Amino acid sequence: MDIPNRLLDKAISPNWDFKITDSWYFSPSYLEAGAIIFMLFLLTLSMARLRRMYVKWSFKGAPGMIALGFFIALILEGFMIIGGKTFMTEILGWKNPPKPIANVLDTSRKELVEVLGEADEIPSSSANTKIRSEYVISSFKQLSSTEAAKAKEAICTP
Repeated sequence: MDIPNRLLDKAISPNWDFKITDSWYFSPSYLEAGAIIFMLFLLTLSMARLRRMYVKWSFKGAPGMIALGFFIALILEGFMIIGGKTFMTEILGWKNPPKPIANVLDTSRKELVEVLGEADEIPSSSANTKIRSEYVISSFKQLSSTEAAKAKEAICTP
């Protein structure tokens, strides 16, 4: 009776350590590793079946789907531009994009905000972080002592 319990303990206890980031580790057991392999197998079978079904279908709806995808991409890019970013600057990881690109972002953001009628001032790019922090500090200094204490309590409490 002791052998099945030892086998079960070995199957569900972590056996490997994979480092994902500095502080994150993935430690699968034999059972989890087997489940992952089985799910990858099912995914492969599902994708093969889906491909077979799509090959039989015609491409009658392709132009409509391409237009819909383009429309959705425009909407998402508009939301990103309102925030002062684009997918290109986010993918490339630019903190401060080159001046011509930053000018295009600022201009397109102003135009889009004007079209949408957005009233709140949104910082145009990440280059304005100093201006934003100065604004927050000056606003905090204008608070009364009780409001400042409440703000400190709300921000500094873990």
